Amino acid sequence: MRKGRLYVFTGPSGAGKGTVLHELLAQAPGIFLSVSATTRAPRPGEQDGVHYYFLTEREFQQKIAEKAFLEYAKYVDHYYGTLEAPVDERISEGMDVVLEIDVQGAMQVHAKRPDAVLVFLTPPSLEELAGRLRGRGTESEEKVLKRLEAARRELEYQAQFDYVVVNDRVENAVGQLKQIVLGNRG
Repeated sequence: MRKGRLYVFTGPSGAGKGTVLHELLAQAPGIFLSVSATTRAPRPGEQDGVHYYFLTEREFQQKIAEKAFLEYAKYVDHYYGTLEAPVDERISEGMDVVLEIDVQGAMQVHAKRPDAVLVFLTPPSLEELAGRLRGRGTESEEKVLKRLEAARRELEYQAQFDYVVVNDRVENAVGQLKQIVLGNRG
């Protein structure tokens, strides 16, 4: 039986990661989106093991001590991370596993798992990204500017990724990702 591959998928906020991944998962069988662990409380409708693995801070820190994470970070008073065991289980079952994480997490995974395929999704330009972020209508101009500054920093990491996919149109980006996954299946 074929062993699966680990894919790390990242890019700036507003690049369209969620939209593109949702479409890729609908079109390409054999791909599993990894479930992250967090110390934040579940939101209404969220289920443990489906949306996140919900851990107490003590449990999370114990797993850090056990080196159970591929990557983790603390963000706004809560820990978030990717547990290695469920990822390895899916890979051994022949599934390709996708992690949708930030650039720093991607670099942590790459250091621990150099065989992981790193994919950076980028908008066509910072101007397009600004338009997308403002078009959401969900954040203040101050937050949009902070996200754009973070995007500028994140874009500097593109050269460290195996693939850079420009999300000019969702169907183009999904097509490129399918080619990447199928090409790496050998």
